[in-house]
Amino acid sequence: MHDFPLFLDLHGKAVLVVGGGQVAWRKVQALHKAGAEVRVVALELCPELAASGAAHLAEAFDPAQLDDVWLAIAATDDGELNATVAQAANERRLWVNVVDQRELCSAIVPAVVDRKPVTIAISSDGQAPVLARRIREQLEAQTPQWTGALAALLGRLRDKVAQRFVSFDERRRFYEALLDSDVSQDLAANDAGKAEAKALVQLEQGAVQPGWLKLVGAGPGDPDLLTLKALQALQAADVVVYDRLVSEAVLDLARRDARFIPVGKEKGCHSVPQSEIEAILVREALAGQRVVRLKGGDPFVFGRGGEEVLAARAAGIGAEVVPGITAAAACSASSQVPLTHRGLANQMTLVTGHCQPGGDEPDWRALARAQSTLAVYMGLTQSSHIAAELVAGGLSPRTPVLVVENGTRPQERRFRTDLQGLSDTIATAQVQSPALLIVGDTVTLYQEAS
Repeated sequence: MHDFPLFLDLHGKAVLVVGGGQVAWRKVQALHKAGAEVRVVALELCPELAASGAAHLAEAFDPAQLDDVWLAIAATDDGELNATVAQAANERRLWVNVVDQRELCSAIVPAVVDRKPVTIAISSDGQAPVLARRIREQLEAQTPQWTGALAALLGRLRDKVAQRFVSFDERRRFYEALLDSDVSQDLAANDAGKAEAKALVQLEQGAVQPGWLKLVGAGPGDPDLLTLKALQALQAADVVVYDRLVSEAVLDLARRDARFIPVGKEKGCHSVPQSEIEAILVREALAGQRVVRLKGGDPFVFGRGGEEVLAARAAGIGAEVVPGITAAAACSASSQVPLTHRGLANQMTLVTGHCQPGGDEPDWRALARAQSTLAVYMGLTQSSHIAAELVAGGLSPRTPVLVVENGTRPQERRFRTDLQGLSDTIATAQVQSPALLIVGDTVTLYQEAS
């Protein structure tokens, strides 16, 4: 972040605008909305500015005009004059905005979505104002007109809520329960009175959201592949219990004040036993916390999510499962190698190459089927054994294999090989977990990036 975002209270405060054209007029309009006392310095004014009611100084710019103002804006088409205004403002330690000359600015005027008293400001650090305006247009469409009325309602309730609920967590939960209620529907129907009456009833009842548990699929690591429901759960969670394979980019989408509990596990080094993970989930949910169990990929695909749901049920906790994109689907998409394809594969199998100590491994020979794609999770360590068993089961040693490391992440790597060369490829390329093996004739469709 280059610029520090800040909102200024300009009500009744003097602001100097140097320039008398259309650009200056647009700035004056925004300043008037903010309640500023606007003074315009220009020898001539465009018709809109002349009719705006802004105080007009029909003279050349003089640095002394900055002596009693709070903010300066240079909005002329004279670059030398704009630089003079900026220099004079900087000498007085006065914030200055120079239109279309980022290098002269100490203050940036953002694109704004106005839902008074809610204001959303978007800045590109002056690098891409057209992009900032495009984002504003998108937010305009997504932010209902009644958002301001909702904010005003919450403001009127603020003192009553503070008296009703002692702790910050209780107040926050009341507000979130209110936001999830149907008061917004009343505001959308322009019935603020009905909305406020419902809110007061909810306040009197002391209604707050109870704790909950959600098992959320974080997907393969690319935050853009999260489902909307997963994002909503993350942003509502008080506690996030997360695995090693969950990317930092996904964790960054959670609420900043949430409590994060790492329970990362990897082969041969289980930092937190599964039983303890389940105990954490139960303990936090029973304490009234909103808990997200964040798991790489999908909770129910080699994620032991089923065990965690059963533990929650045994404790009387209802658990919701939010699916995520599993590695097989993600790596298939990123590499453009389909898991099924007419004439090459009419079925697919997802299988793990890593089993619990003492557990039965997959029957690899039974999985060696023609016209089938095999997606092997956690198969790096056992790759030589897996390949040998698949060949013993009838697959050709030349059966193509694609190894995908860190699928969908910026550091993704791919290696095309075959069953007989699989373990050598993994060793030579020093492939690291997480990695997926795609085995089958659909790999013939893979093309290296040009």
